[in-house]
Amino acid sequence: MPPIPPEALREKIKQRLSFYEDLGLAPFYCTRSAFVGASRIGGTAPQLGTQMSTQMPAPKSTAKTSNSQTTPIPTPPMPTTSPSFTPSTNPLDPFPTTLQKNSNFFDQLERVENDSLLKIRDDIGDCTRCRLHKTRHHIVFADGNPKAQLVFVGEGPGADEDATGIPFVGRAGKLLTQMIQAMGLQREDVYICNVVKCRPPENRQPQPDEVATCGPYLVRQLEVVNPKVIVCLGATAAQTLLETTTGISKFRGQWQDFRGKKLLATYHPAYLLRNPAAKSEVWKDLQKVMAELGLELKKSKSS
Repeated sequence: MPPIPPEALREKIKQRLSFYEDLGLAPFYCTRSAFVGASRIGGTAPQLGTQMSTQMPAPKSTAKTSNSQTTPIPTPPMPTTSPSFTPSTNPLDPFPTTLQKNSNFFDQLERVENDSLLKIRDDIGDCTRCRLHKTRHHIVFADGNPKAQLVFVGEGPGADEDATGIPFVGRAGKLLTQMIQAMGLQREDVYICNVVKCRPPENRQPQPDEVATCGPYLVRQLEVVNPKVIVCLGATAAQTLLETTTGISKFRGQWQDFRGKKLLATYHPAYLLRNPAAKSEVWKDLQKVMAELGLELKKSKSS
């Protein structure tokens, strides 16, 4: 079995750490990982994207010389720490944040002159740019108002979405519709899209290369719609646009900045189907969005 390339191994560990961080198990997991100096259980977890990159030992490879002696082949240096995102110290800054940015990929994307949703869809075409096209039935582009003030961004299509070509039409989609209606809106009033446009097999999480391939089209969608508020549904959408591996529980419900637009992350409707108790937290998040958009909270009949 061929050795796993350092980049793939590091990315796999980062994804695993992000998963354990959401569960609150990062300190335990990190201290049992093969990091240099990580030997005491219960210690502080390494900062994702920083110490992990510099502490993980690079694999060694060997080659035989003409006299049959084995000599080490020097391996290239592994990448150093990711570019840091310095928190604002200005008390008037509307987007205070402590997130560690892993890159500035989306920030470096150039805006397309005279861009439109029709042009973006035409550019996607019958896409075969990543492996997801091999198992998809329909490309799921978007749904809703192309001039909406509010955009919901999910992770990727599920089975129902793949069958219809429309985002959020399954059980989670019906719950999202109810959430939108509770805000005093209809689906036709908002814009709904996903990070990736094709269904990942078995509803798995999109792989980094799949996100990197499809992500620029999502950014173009957001630039064309130009909403006042972006709501990320779930960790994948939030971590993709904010370019961070920080667990969503660390910044859920807090205003963030995405290319000059206000962004707020909350739990995915599919998560709420498995954890109904979290609905109250999501409702608090949506009330912040309503306040930002000037939507009035409807009073209950009993009040």
